[in-house]
Amino acid sequence: MMLFINAAEHFEKGKRQNRLLPEHIDKIIDTYRERLPQSRYSRRVDMAEIEQNDFNLNISRYVSTVQVEEEIDLQAVHGDLEKIEQAVVKAKQRHNAFLAELGLPLLP
Repeated sequence: MMLFINAAEHFEKGKRQNRLLPEHIDKIIDTYRERLPQSRYSRRVDMAEIEQNDFNLNISRYVSTVQVEEEIDLQAVHGDLEKIEQAVVKAKQRHNAFLAELGLPLLP
């Protein structure tokens, strides 16, 4: 079993060079000592999986820092857009009524 730690997002950004702060170093050491799996940070991988990946030890292959995007309920969004469209139509009709009273050109 091998422990992969992806600390790519845990540093202080500098002008010329980034720095690991003591808390970043402590987290790496604690994770290593405890062999703790943590989402988007560390993971224990068995040799069979490493062999399946042709012994590629690229850290991001085993510990991805990609955040899963929130799933969007398209039916709910569609319903919201229909309600907004209806409100726009009503507002436009009301506005055109005022424009007609004033003898001004109506909105298309």
